[in-house]
Amino acid sequence: MTYVLYGARRSGSLVVECALAEIGADYEVQELSLRDAEQRRAEYEAINPQRKVPALFIDGGPVITESVAILLTLDEHHPEAGLLPPKGSIRRAQSLRWLLFAATEIYPLVEINDYPERFAVDSDGTESIRERARAIWRTRWLVVEENVGGDPYFSRDGFSVTDIYLAVVSRWAHQGEWRPAHLPKIERLAAAVAARPAIASVWARHFG
Repeated sequence: MTYVLYGARRSGSLVVECALAEIGADYEVQELSLRDAEQRRAEYEAINPQRKVPALFIDGGPVITESVAILLTLDEHHPEAGLLPPKGSIRRAQSLRWLLFAATEIYPLVEINDYPERFAVDSDGTESIRERARAIWRTRWLVVEENVGGDPYFSRDGFSVTDIYLAVVSRWAHQGEWRPAHLPKIERLAAAVAARPAIASVWARHFG
């Protein structure tokens, strides 16, 4: 199978790119500039009406959006890669639990942090909205930290795509000074993901 991934540096598409690298898939990245709002232009809106990344084409077929949907599809296409534990297992259920927690409870706060003006009635409220989003962000990350069962990965059973997701999302929301003191397990997890042989060069391209 061949894959074409539409994404941007340090964005949610990195989760998918890391998974593709871990699989050893044949893929191409079409990079958009979030700084220049290329994802909001008509050309990309025709690919993804939500005007967000990532978007993935598989063998030139219909586009798939939403990072978790893409990850589950990749797991189905490449079960030998072990992106998730076996179907029907409790380990898989737990991996999906925390993958979805990050996707639904943490990820949405990023847009509020980065673009508070989209959620404010007027410009006077933008900074208070951003600070509230960051406070909620920290509270929810502490929940994840308390439930890390492995070392360095989230599960004591070892690596899964949930680790990729947590590693990438944890880098956002301008929390670099707060994380080390409050999320030591997540910091070790992210370092381990960044150092995986298949992922290391991809991670370095995004984060240096």
